[in-house]
Amino acid sequence: MTSPDRLLAFAAMSFLLIIVPGPSVLFVIGRALAHGRRAALTTVVGNTLGAYTLVIAVALGVGTIVERSALVFTALKLAGAAYLVYLGVRAVRERRSLRAEFAAEGEGAAARRGLRTLWEGYVVGVTNPKTIVFFAAVLPQFVDRAQGHVTLQMLVLGLVFNAIALTLDSVWGLVAAGARGWFARSPRRLSAIGGFGGFAMIGLGVTVAATGRAD
Repeated sequence: MTSPDRLLAFAAMSFLLIIVPGPSVLFVIGRALAHGRRAALTTVVGNTLGAYTLVIAVALGVGTIVERSALVFTALKLAGAAYLVYLGVRAVRERRSLRAEFAAEGEGAAARRGLRTLWEGYVVGVTNPKTIVFFAAVLPQFVDRAQGHVTLQMLVLGLVFNAIALTLDSVWGLVAAGARGWFARSPRRLSAIGGFGGFAMIGLGVTVAATGRAD
């Protein structure tokens, strides 16, 4: 298995990568401001599942294809960017309905929206360019091939990354959700934050699409 020193080094590098807000964190914050704590945490879970899907892909050898093929990497990146833009446009169009959603959450509206929110978080997580590059190029470097069980080592390292991401992203989401109550006291403020979050997602999608490949 992976030695403790490699494990700690990987955890430290993962922490440094995760602590800097990227597409997943900004998306979680947007969901928290627009729909509250439950949506934020559901998005975090979806992001984590998406990221671990990437870990499994790398462990099974798919990561090598992504790392070496500019076409595959670009296709994944553009798919994620397009989805972010789509969600942003939808958020802008639906911004005036946020007040009604906020009032109805006690009646179970948030629970009914849960699966859709989970799926949206998953798609953003599995197409996150920052995470794709990290897993494809960095994760294999921390595997001790002399110890054998390479695939298992990658899966364990991926669990470490995702545990850190789950914790830090949840903190971002809870802090943002805490500020939502102030916005909710005014329909105009709530509508404004919904529009801002939508435009922020559109901008994030454009930024992701324009991000160059890290070789």
